[in-house]
Amino acid sequence: MHIPDGFLDLRTAATAAALAVAGLAYALRDVKRSLPPRRVPLIGLAAAFVFAAQMLNFPVAAGTSGHLIGAALASVLLGPGAAVVAMTAVLVLQALMFADGGITALGANVLNMAVVAPAVAFGVFAALRRLLGRSLRATLLAAGFAAWCSIVAAAVACAAQLAASGIVDWGTVLPAMAGVHMVIGLGEAVITMLILAVVLRARPELLDEVGRVPGTAGVTAAYGLMASVALVAFVAPLASSRPDGLEYVAERFGFAGFATVAAEPPLADYSVAALASQSPWLSTAVAGGIGTLIAFGVAWLVARALTTAGQSAAPHR
Repeated sequence: MHIPDGFLDLRTAATAAALAVAGLAYALRDVKRSLPPRRVPLIGLAAAFVFAAQMLNFPVAAGTSGHLIGAALASVLLGPGAAVVAMTAVLVLQALMFADGGITALGANVLNMAVVAPAVAFGVFAALRRLLGRSLRATLLAAGFAAWCSIVAAAVACAAQLAASGIVDWGTVLPAMAGVHMVIGLGEAVITMLILAVVLRARPELLDEVGRVPGTAGVTAAYGLMASVALVAFVAPLASSRPDGLEYVAERFGFAGFATVAAEPPLADYSVAALASQSPWLSTAVAGGIGTLIAFGVAWLVARALTTAGQSAAPHR
């Protein structure tokens, strides 16, 4: 669902960027005020895992593919503010280093996947938990439906931006984007539920609303980071090469050719140029590993700086 350069006009891109900045500013303030310091490594882990998971495209109907966005999973485990920070770190990294999403469309991509998707996911999840109860089954069902809703909401936002830019008619792009992402969203829901089930069986305190935080968050993050790197090293090279939902819609309705690349990044298409001709598998694995580590480091540093600033600003008693 990453919008490339060339799909959005200047007005739409600027409006989306302004909304994204507002959403990110609110999230940063929320993290600064309320994130316990022990949870800082978990924001890094969320960014690393989301980056790794987004490399794993799975095939869906009609010759398309999808991948986990991860907004719902991050929102459920860390809260919406921390999820926005982690997702934004991933999207900025993808645009600047991997040509996954355009530089000029970065604000729109952040708005859709790092602001709208986590906000919708958390709102739906919180409402359903109040309705269904807090058992493990109810929590997983709520998270799964929230994940599906987050994908559809992000797709609708993307469709609105494409239509506002005049690249495709609203009556055409809305059903196309919503329809294909309703199917992709089923995969997001299933993967979210499976991962959450494993996490909550091992660390149920992560959903403790009282504020209790795991004393071994650093150890959890270290193991999770190693698992994320292994994921991109051994599984990402096997990802489906089918077009994703947005690419499929763009090809179907004839606006794929508008895509451009504003600047050639160092690891375009998740590939290391020096290794690509010798071993495509190794090229993808190395590029993915580098991205996973950088995503962890950037999100961790931002969260650490915010929580340190928040502690310094807190009144002493």
